[in-house]
Amino acid sequence: MLERTPLKGRTRVTFVLPEDAPDGPVSVVGDFNHWNPAAHPLRARGDGTRAATVVLPAHSGHSFRYLAAGDYWFDDEQADGHDGANSRIHT
Repeated sequence: MLERTPLKGRTRVTFVLPEDAPDGPVSVVGDFNHWNPAAHPLRARGDGTRAATVVLPAHSGHSFRYLAAGDYWFDDEQADGHDGANSRIHT
């Protein structure tokens, strides 16, 4: 799930997954963090989900995927679209 909060000239995007699906650590990786798995690990929240937040320029598009333990890559079903193997978000 993607949560978006408009800011002045930017958009705060929170990438949200269930706490236990998939098991183990998960990171969101994309062109906004140079596809670095260490940059945005999802962290547990009190509501049974885990999340990572990034601030992106408004009116822009970005490719991303999730990376879980065991080199398991997957997309976000709630993404705005896809460009081949990657999910896309538009701010």
